[in-house]
Amino acid sequence: VRLHNCGFWRPKCLLDMARFTLSFNSWHRKNHQDSRALWKHEAVQKYLETLSKEYQQISHQLNADSINDFEQRTLKRRCADLSPIAAAFQEIKEAEREGQELEAMCRELDSRDEKQLLELALEEKETLDKKMNMLCRELFQLLVPKEKYDRSHVILEVTAGRTTGGDICQQFTKEMFEMYQNYADYKHWTFDVVNYTPAEIGGLHHAAAHISGDDVYRHLKYEGGTHRVQRIPETGLSSRMQRIHTGTMSVIVLPQPEEVDVKVDPKDLRIDTFRAKGAGGQHVNKTDSAVRIVHIPTGLAVECQQERSQQLNKEIALRTLRAKLYQQIIEKQLSQEQSARRLQLGTRAQSERIRTYNFTQDRVTDHRISYDARNIKEILSGKEALDMLINRLLEFAEIEAVTEYLENLQTLEGGG
Repeated sequence: VRLHNCGFWRPKCLLDMARFTLSFNSWHRKNHQDSRALWKHEAVQKYLETLSKEYQQISHQLNADSINDFEQRTLKRRCADLSPIAAAFQEIKEAEREGQELEAMCRELDSRDEKQLLELALEEKETLDKKMNMLCRELFQLLVPKEKYDRSHVILEVTAGRTTGGDICQQFTKEMFEMYQNYADYKHWTFDVVNYTPAEIGGLHHAAAHISGDDVYRHLKYEGGTHRVQRIPETGLSSRMQRIHTGTMSVIVLPQPEEVDVKVDPKDLRIDTFRAKGAGGQHVNKTDSAVRIVHIPTGLAVECQQERSQQLNKEIALRTLRAKLYQQIIEKQLSQEQSARRLQLGTRAQSERIRTYNFTQDRVTDHRISYDARNIKEILSGKEALDMLINRLLEFAEIEAVTEYLENLQTLEGGG
């Protein structure tokens, strides 16, 4: 249900999700941590009650014979937008009443020392709590405006940090690229490597991949930024002295709509060829099959060396270049202040980190939502643990958007 497309839930005061781009500095951070807590907020209840009443009124009006065809079409569109919200609201209300009845029953059973029945009632209440959490999350997903590019494929780039860490950055960059490759497999996406520049010691300087599948950008859009690693190197003096080294790498996630129509003048391109290299620095072949294309007006450069055919590499590189040029158009729409690419990349300094991977404490910390996850190996395996972290970010973003909207709505109602 794309509520924002019909002009219903996107007045001027509504904060675009794109502007949210991981600022995470709002009132919500201090006052509630999940969808269930937001549900209990008075402003949310008031707003949902208003929508529910409006849905009932529109349903009644649609049954009247006095409305003309234009009014009927308008009301039907509005009714279709409100219907799932009203249904979810009523379902949560009903579950809430069941929960209150169960709580009363538990208190009564406890006072009568009915231990066996109390255990059954508590199990039922636990099941109901999980249902409530799920329903609240689904409700706020309905309310949050969908981002234009959420369903898009992406180009994901990883680059070892230049400011600190050296070898440890390159090794960590390789681990991160493999993590996203495994995550793509876990989500049943297609992961096509576009560029891969290995480091001499077995790490990775830079790599890029085209990832296609269902809702790829929605899940990966908050992975862009500087990721910090803290670990004791496995070899060298630091490993013997048990010294912790710190390094960084950066991730850029560019949405790539299926149809990218950007005209590129061949006169604006400089095309270089060179020999492709594989992991460890070995030559993949003895011909200059790898391609680097520079867009002279913008300075954008892309490389592709994964295919044995120079022509295929050129076609892939051109497709990537068009996506990056298209990204510049997208960035103007996404943010008036600062481009999404610059927000993600920054200077790759530690002060701009979005996440820290501390190997000595076996902890991953996402600094934007103050969330800690244990078992780094599980996260880096790119499966369920990473998916849980990403979903935590998505839920936080959804709640942030709803909170901002309600705050703006209250300001307008108060004449602010």
